[in-house]
This record gives sequence, C-alpha cells and structure tokens, in this order.
Amino acid sequence: MCGIVGLFLKDKSLEPKLGAMLSDMLVIMTDRGPDSAGIAIYGAPSDGRAKITVQSAKPATDFVGLEALLRPVDASVAVELKSTHAVIEADATQAAAVRNLLAEVRPDVRVMGSGDSVEIYKEVGLPKDVVARFGIREMGGTHGIGHTRMATESAVTTLGAHPFSTGADQCLVHNGSLSNHNNLRRELVREGMTFETQNDSEVAAAYLTAEMAKGKDLGQALTSALNDLDGFFTFVVGTKSGFGVVRDPIACKPAVMAETDRYIAFGSEYRALVNLPGIEDARVWEPEPATVYFWDHEKAA
Repeated sequence: MCGIVGLFLKDKSLEPKLGAMLSDMLVIMTDRGPDSAGIAIYGAPSDGRAKITVQSAKPATDFVGLEALLRPVDASVAVELKSTHAVIEADATQAAAVRNLLAEVRPDVRVMGSGDSVEIYKEVGLPKDVVARFGIREMGGTHGIGHTRMATESAVTTLGAHPFSTGADQCLVHNGSLSNHNNLRRELVREGMTFETQNDSEVAAAYLTAEMAKGKDLGQALTSALNDLDGFFTFVVGTKSGFGVVRDPIACKPAVMAETDRYIAFGSEYRALVNLPGIEDARVWEPEPATVYFWDHEKAA
C-alpha cells in the first residue's frame, strides 16, 4: 500500500503555490506509506539551461567544492545545495559532459533526475519531514507528482523511493506490483537502458522512457503499457509538459481524480484533494480501469 498524488495546473496564478498544494496532498497520505517519500516539481524551463538533481549520503563531503570541480567542463555551472540533495544547473549543451565528470569526481553521488524543468527530491522518512527538509512548500511550478511508500518489492532506501526518473524530464510514481518486471528489465537492458535498483517501479519508468524514445507521446506510451505490463498498478507520470494517469484492467488500487478550470488533481484517496481550492465545485471521478488519462500544456496551448 502506497500513497500517490499529482497536480497539473491550468491556472498560471496557482503556479507559485504548487509546492505547498502538492505537499499538503502528500502529507495527508502519510499513513499509506511511512517508509520513504518523494516529490517531483516541474518548473518553467530556462532557455538553454539544464538541471541535474543529485543526492548524496555524505553531502558534507561530496558537495564541498563541487561547483569548482565541474567548472572545467562548463564555466557557467551553478550548484544549489538542499540538505542531502543538490541541483546542478549547466548549459544544456554541456549537461551530458557535466554528468560524466560528476560520475568521475564524485562516484558516490546519485542522479535523482535531470532535464530542462524537473527537480526530484526523495528520501527515507515521512512526507512531512521530506517536504520540510527540501523546502518543497516554497517551490513553484506548472505540475508535479508525489509518493509516500510502503516497501513491498525492495529495500527501504533513498534510491528505492519514488519518483523514478529514467529519462530527461520524465518520472513516475506507482502504487501496486508488477509481475513481469524481471523479463522487462532484461529486454530494456538489451535496448540500452540502465537501472539503479531492483525495484519494479523503476522498470515501469524505463519502459515508458523507451516507448517515448520511439516517438510516442506520454498518452501513447501509457496505452502500450496496458498491453506490455502485467500486475497491479496505478501510475501517475510526469513529462516536461505532460501529466498522465493509468490503472491496470482490474484496478484494485484506489484512485480518485478531480478537475476544475484551474487544475487537474489525482490522489490515492479523496482526502488528499479536500483542501484544494474550489474542490467543492470540481468534477470528481474514479479513473476507469485500463483507461489512459493524459494532459499536456503544449497541446493545450
């Protein structure tokens, strides 16, 4: 049993409040998963700049002097420290080189996510502590997803926490359990994907990344997942401009959605949504089994 939440904003005036709204939604879901928690926030992209969110179990050692170590690759690189995480900003054309140098000079640092707009924060602990640790409430953005975990498939570790990110500006949170993840992992490795954990949810994220790399949008990739993934699952997925939800054909994991002219929201339970503005006038429904729900800022523009 895990708790997942998601929020996709239509009303730009709500964007400064995204972190606070999403944090409240996740904290309410604490009793669905006390082991670890995480949130992905999608902010406005900066022209020509890329973000790399990293984590270290030894930040006092690994993050000291990190900016100076990376400057030989990109003189404009900047590092913002946030507890056990740091956000590295670099010229987008040098982002891959920065990651390669990072792996060389700080091999124990792990990448949580990267892209033009996403920042991912996750750690062992309760949602309220994770939210406070990284200052999530003060963050703004266009959309985001969150997860509080009750471990069933793998150890309770930072890397095992959600969201999982396996592609640029892509991430996934999952409630459920996949039965064919080992076979899928082997197939994806043959296609060139790499994995940090043995978690079945990371396989789901990598599957969607691989499908989108073939030219599919998020909605199309989620439709393919219904045929190729076996087990019980509710997925909430974010991309640079998109937000998607899908449940398996049996749909035994709880889910509820709400839509107003200001936002689209997802929660494992309705109580995650009760404090959202205008929720009393929202269209509220339970997402149908084997049905893809997909929104995209770029397609709506």
